[in-house]
Amino acid sequence: MKRFYKEVTTHLTEDGHVILLDGKPVKTPMRRALSLPNAQMADAVKYEWDAQSEEIDPAFMVITGFANAAIDRVADDRETFVQNIAAYGESDLLCYRADGPEPLVQRQMREWQPWLDWAEQQYDTPLIVVSGIMHKDQPEQSLINLRQTVAKMNDFQLSAMAKMTHISGSLIASLAIFEGQTNVDAIWDALCLDELWQEEQWGSDSFAEKHRNDRKLDFEAAVNFLKLV
Repeated sequence: MKRFYKEVTTHLTEDGHVILLDGKPVKTPMRRALSLPNAQMADAVKYEWDAQSEEIDPAFMVITGFANAAIDRVADDRETFVQNIAAYGESDLLCYRADGPEPLVQRQMREWQPWLDWAEQQYDTPLIVVSGIMHKDQPEQSLINLRQTVAKMNDFQLSAMAKMTHISGSLIASLAIFEGQTNVDAIWDALCLDELWQEEQWGSDSFAEKHRNDRKLDFEAAVNFLKLV
């Protein structure tokens, strides 16, 4: 779609901060008001619209995309989003450990266990660590507590967390970022520990590296949106 506007501005209304294109409010894909919760997010969305050249490219409007999802998708189906995000606690990446070789077992313990310990203290959610890939049910009360934590998030936070948990496979790691206990650079290698271990043993693969880097960019985008909320 060609750029059809000259000026991008923000305006505070009773419902939140809106983006105006030549004085007309931006709508979501579902034709709802793109009403944002704070000036910081509004400025970020304004920048994306302002940065478009002759052709509008949604790929470079990531913040706008997360906001649209919060308004068009999460708001209409909060329960499903809460359930899907909380479900990662049932089979969290950090709980499933290798049964060998010993150096890998020790690295997983060193890099993953502190986050499970943190979550247990933060949310009263002891989780069972499993060796191998066979599923093991987690304590029911721990899952209830994790779900209640997710349910307290607003629509914009859920929009970001849905992407973060999907990419990482870890509700615990995503919650650690949500709570400001870590950042992408500090935890990404831990989330990719198994991949990196394989590369150390057998050499790197350019396709695998690109796929991991692309995932990291998507993960960072979700985290950056979460910070704006």
